[in-house]
Amino acid sequence: MFTFLSHFTGDTASGALLLSFAIILCAFLLEDFATVIVGVLAADGFISVPIALLSLYIGIAIGDTTLYSLGWIARTHPRLAHYIDHDFTAPFRSWLGNRYAFTVFSGHFVPGLRFTTFVASGFFRCPLSTYIPMAIAGGLILEATLFSVSYWFGSLTSGWVGPARWGIAGAFLLILFFIGRHNLLAYHAKKNELDSA
Repeated sequence: MFTFLSHFTGDTASGALLLSFAIILCAFLLEDFATVIVGVLAADGFISVPIALLSLYIGIAIGDTTLYSLGWIARTHPRLAHYIDHDFTAPFRSWLGNRYAFTVFSGHFVPGLRFTTFVASGFFRCPLSTYIPMAIAGGLILEATLFSVSYWFGSLTSGWVGPARWGIAGAFLLILFFIGRHNLLAYHAKKNELDSA
């Protein structure tokens, strides 16, 4: 992997630009995964920390904007437009409206919440004046924290663990996934319990 990255990035500005573009694309698709990997790569010296963070933030901002826009565009589709004021979506719309700023802010922190909340924000045309600062703040805080922990992990383990640390980083990502999955299943079980009571 290191040989591939060395050839991929090279020692030229175009190599750094290409790696930066790849980070933006990965952060757009899978922000947490990309942040952990880029943190370790920055600790190895494959990319400078400022360029890595800037690339991550650009990718996350593009992703957040795309999700909001996806909801905005979905609203114009005739088959989906009737759900805007439908009884089926009224409870969710009311819930989102009452907790909008906090929900958008926490969208980056709770697995699965980002997609649904950000798309629903566009679908229900929630105010961009609240959406943009809250999405940016949540993304900056989470990604700075994840990047710092990953960078620290990469710096600490580069000498004594070597290539095995990629497996450890992968295990960390799996743990995050299973924690999010557990929380989601617990939420659904509690919701079903309350609905049946």
